[in-house]
Amino acid sequence: MKIIVFKMNKQQFGLDVNQVRSIERMLEITEVPRTESFMKGVVKLRGKIIPIVELKERLQLGITNYNNETRILIVTLNNLQVGFVVDSATDVIDMDSSIIEEAPQMIQNVNNNFVSGVAKLKEDLLIILHLENLFSFEEYKKIERL
Repeated sequence: MKIIVFKMNKQQFGLDVNQVRSIERMLEITEVPRTESFMKGVVKLRGKIIPIVELKERLQLGITNYNNETRILIVTLNNLQVGFVVDSATDVIDMDSSIIEEAPQMIQNVNNNFVSGVAKLKEDLLIILHLENLFSFEEYKKIERL
């Protein structure tokens, strides 16, 4: 399988490449009032309005300090295009699914099942996210309305 590798707080995370439509440099985000703090607003990209989510904030890892490395991962989430702000997108790798271990039960309980697995790459751990479990039904509907 192919995995998009990105960083948040120097930790590596991964997404299945089939979920990622594009990787964009930081764009100007139009804020939308009265939304969750992790919902940063919307951008216009290739004629489409795309809601933007601060992934670090959603995962309670802090707030991204935007710089030249900051990227927006445009993903397809339940037939909706959403942009995730990350510190940097570093690589696309081929990975044998056999090296991905199931997320430890403690992580699954704490993180609401959005960590689908953990892979060891050389000296680092790569946390594979399961996007469908990242938002509650109500949060997803709010993003959809953006």
